[in-house]
Amino acid sequence: MQSRDYTWFTNNLPSLYEKYGNVYLAIKDETVIGVYNSYAEGVNETKKTEPLGTFIVQRCGRDESVHTNYISSFSFCSAN
Repeated sequence: MQSRDYTWFTNNLPSLYEKYGNVYLAIKDETVIGVYNSYAEGVNETKKTEPLGTFIVQRCGRDESVHTNYISSFSFCSAN
């Protein structure tokens, strides 16, 4: 699922950047489910409504480096 979401993100990056600009997007099932100012904010807010491992948080930007940073919520751990 997450690799499908990442592929969707890369295929749609130009239109996503046009719509959202330089932000972090939470993506699940090929849909933007949240827009955030940082990776940490994206994960922390999205995990309130979605189980870890079911979404990705990806930096959206004009620079092609956004394609090289695959970020999975599955590997995110939170100390309580």
